[in-house]
Amino acid sequence: MTNFFKTPLDFCVLIPCYNDEPGLIQSLKSIQYNARKFAVVVVDDGSQSPVSMGFLKSSLPHLLYLHLIRLPQNRGITTALNTGLQWILENTSAPYIARLDCRDTCHAQRFYNQVTFLNAHAEVGLLGSWCTFREEGTGAGYTYTTPLLHKELTKAMHLRNVFIHPAVMFRTALLKKTGLYPHDYPHAEDYAFFWRLLQVAEGAVLGESLTHCAIMPQGISLSNRRVQLQSRKKVVQAFGNHGVLKFLGIIKLNILLIMPNSLLLRLKMQKAKV
Repeated sequence: MTNFFKTPLDFCVLIPCYNDEPGLIQSLKSIQYNARKFAVVVVDDGSQSPVSMGFLKSSLPHLLYLHLIRLPQNRGITTALNTGLQWILENTSAPYIARLDCRDTCHAQRFYNQVTFLNAHAEVGLLGSWCTFREEGTGAGYTYTTPLLHKELTKAMHLRNVFIHPAVMFRTALLKKTGLYPHDYPHAEDYAFFWRLLQVAEGAVLGESLTHCAIMPQGISLSNRRVQLQSRKKVVQAFGNHGVLKFLGIIKLNILLIMPNSLLLRLKMQKAKV
């Protein structure tokens, strides 16, 4: 392995992009951390108008270490993420990998808090935070809250994904045990990947909203909701280890399969208005 960057890094941020260069810029502008201690790896998943490295550098002068990977055609988020992970493994020695998605933004303290926590808790391999979701245009939103400690998180994972993908940071070394994102669970590859991480290390969540996520009708999760819910059922069936909670989790997903997404979103808004 060669260290592509000039100095030892605290972490790498992995962000895929497909036809959303403005959203990519918005997300990367929100990152705040010692510029010499982190790197950003962007995977352009075959965008119709390819992401421009020159435009990224001119728009993001605060990012000293930036690497762009271009896939020749759209391969989907799982392949894009795995391409980025493989590059990080082969070219850096960063101990942690953080995720971020286009249009989602970070609280100023997000990465400071996550790095500090992981440095102090060697047993934790997967770290999330609470997250605020907002509709683009209306500004209506809600805060997604979860348990904080490993035992409660693993129980809750039977009923929902308690780790919001663009809010997580995990230990790079664990990839030797878990492998990369699985292709067997379309649009729920993160749910399965997190279960794998929790099998080899503890999980934790910071009880503060450190990431703001955009709710967009054309987003992957919403436009492929039925496929995602079927994949989540497969994840619970494959990884669930608590009989009663596993049963309840599958029942919940069957209910969600017949519930209109607009109704689900309204219920979330009413439960946790921000």
